[in-house]
Amino acid sequence: MASLALFAAMLVALVSLGCGGSSLESERGRLATAPPAGPRPALCTGLRARVTGHVATSAATELSGLVLSRSQGGVLWTHNDSGDRARLLAVAPDGRALADVAVAGAENVDWEDIALGPAPEGGDALYVGDIGDNDGLRSSVVVYRMDEPRVADGQQQSAPAQRLTLSYRDGAHDAEALLVDPSTGALVIVTKDFGNTAGVYVADRPRAGATTMLRRIGDLTLDAAEPITAGDLSGDGRTIVIRTYDRAFAWSRGAGESLVAALGRRACTANADLLVEGQSEAVALTADGRAFYTVPEGGEPPIRRWAPVE
Repeated sequence: MASLALFAAMLVALVSLGCGGSSLESERGRLATAPPAGPRPALCTGLRARVTGHVATSAATELSGLVLSRSQGGVLWTHNDSGDRARLLAVAPDGRALADVAVAGAENVDWEDIALGPAPEGGDALYVGDIGDNDGLRSSVVVYRMDEPRVADGQQQSAPAQRLTLSYRDGAHDAEALLVDPSTGALVIVTKDFGNTAGVYVADRPRAGATTMLRRIGDLTLDAAEPITAGDLSGDGRTIVIRTYDRAFAWSRGAGESLVAALGRRACTANADLLVEGQSEAVALTADGRAFYTVPEGGEPPIRRWAPVE
C-alpha cells in the first residue's frame, strides 16, 4: 500500500485521459484490438457520488476490498488490509454491520481484494486475495476460496476456506486487484506498479492443496502512471472495472468471453474523481454494472455509490 502523499506527488505528471484509457499488450507486442462487445459501459458517462452510509463497526480500520453479493440483496463483503485477523465483514450499503466472519484456516498476511466467482460444486464463492507484497518478497501468494456465508444481523460467525497457492514464474510482485473469470473459474491478478504498465497474470483451474503457476499473459497499459488498486466484475458478467487511487476504467464483456479477451480492448474512463475519498483502494460493481460502490480507509468510513447522472 503506497502512501497518499507519494501518489499526490505523482499526479503532477499525469496527463488527461480520453475515452480510451488502456490497452493490453502481450510480451511479444501489442495484441490486436478486438471489436467492442456490446454497448459502451454506462460508467463512462457522467457519474455522481452519493454517500449511502458510514460503516458502523469499529472492526473496519483499513478496508481494502469490496464486492456486492449476487445472492443476498444489499450485502457488501469487505475486509481489512494487513494487520487484522483473518476475517470478512458484511455490511449494508447504509453502513449497518451485518456479520463478522472468521475465515477458518486462513492467515491475513496482506489481504488486498475480494471477488465473487464460481464455486467448484456450483453456486457462488468468495475469493479473498492475500496478494499484497510491498517489499517484493513473496514469489508465491494465496487466494482463499470459500462458499459465501449467509449473513445474520450482527452475528459472529466462522466459515472454512480452501487455500489456493499461486506462484509467479518471474519472481515476486505486489498486487491489489483480483478478478475471477465466470466462464472458467480462472483467477486474474493485475499487479500494482508505479508506472504506466501493470502485469496481467492468470492461474487456470487452481486447486486446493496444490501450487498453481501464474502465467503472465500481457501488460495492461494505462494512459497515466497510476497504480492499480482493485478490480471487479458485475453480477451479470457484462462489465469489468479496474480502479486506481483517483479514477476507474471500464470494459464491456461479451457473453462467454474470457476476462483476458475483454481486457484486450481499450477501456473507457469513468467520469469520477475518486481522489475525493482520500486513501481508497476498493470498488464493487452493482449487478447490472451501471454503478459501483467505494469505501476508503479509516474509522467509520463513508460508503459511496457512484452512478450515472439522470
